[in-house]
Amino acid sequence: MWLAIGCSKMPKSVDKFNSNTPVSVDIAVIENQIIDKSIEVNGSVLATDYIDIHPETNGRIVFLQIPEGKMVQAGTVLAKLNDADLQAQLEKIKVQLELANINEQRNKQLLNVKGINQSDYDISLQQVKSFKADLAYTQSLIDKTIVKAPFTGQLGLRQVSLGAYINNASTIASLQKVDQLKVDFTLPEVYQNFIKIGKKVKIQSISGGNTIFTANVFAIEPQIIATSRNIKVRANLQGKLLPGSYVKVALGENEQKPTIMVPANVVIPDSRNKQLSIVQGGIAKLIDIETGFRTNSSVEITKGLKVGDSIIVSGMLFVRQGSSVKVTKTVKLTDITK
Repeated sequence: MWLAIGCSKMPKSVDKFNSNTPVSVDIAVIENQIIDKSIEVNGSVLATDYIDIHPETNGRIVFLQIPEGKMVQAGTVLAKLNDADLQAQLEKIKVQLELANINEQRNKQLLNVKGINQSDYDISLQQVKSFKADLAYTQSLIDKTIVKAPFTGQLGLRQVSLGAYINNASTIASLQKVDQLKVDFTLPEVYQNFIKIGKKVKIQSISGGNTIFTANVFAIEPQIIATSRNIKVRANLQGKLLPGSYVKVALGENEQKPTIMVPANVVIPDSRNKQLSIVQGGIAKLIDIETGFRTNSSVEITKGLKVGDSIIVSGMLFVRQGSSVKVTKTVKLTDITK
């Protein structure tokens, strides 16, 4: 009895949501805008030419001249390996070649007077050619014991000492051409219209204060990096920075074109696509869109909207597909996308 009376006094649940009640919203009418699109990406400074200097053969260092951090000219001898055995072999071949030349000249005279047949002379001539080949080969081995600077540049730190036994995997020092620098950077493929050969970009080092350098794009990787969907770009740097420096690269769109920008907060993310709420004939409608360039507060719409459409910029959280709406205010799009 008491339980029945208690239950009869409980209030009934009421669904207060009424889909026929218009939702008050603010809208903005889509119009084209000309904006200065610019992006900032990370880059690295590189020397135009850079190598780790290795010997071409194995041996003990008998001469070493590595002025660390100094400029050296192309062809400067930096190191020399022990070549005593090769020098002795070279002298032996020279003696053999000299004797072979004498024998060949003697046989040539005999051949002219029919003292020997042609085959005997050919054998002596072949010996001369064989010793000349041995001489050239041995000389090439000797040349490999001499380590020279392949181009004019600045040496790094010395990695070996005089008297050390090294092989072709040993690094003697590094050499880089620091009077000409380049910058490598990557940017998302969606911004590929921001780059072209000859374009000037601005470079700022995180350690260089507020100094702004200029670089000219001279090469673009023809294939997009599959793992990151980025494009790799290389530019000649006009300025002095240390190779390996981390820099910021600022670049803008090659050609400014009319575009549609909307506040970033009106874009509704979905698991498969992005949507916007628009108003047509007093009814809310969700449409699929594609986005492009972004700023801190706004985003470019590349597909889905057209000039003249009315988008909901306030109250969209209470709007559903097909909801009736009441426009309380129309705001200017440029005032909310700055």
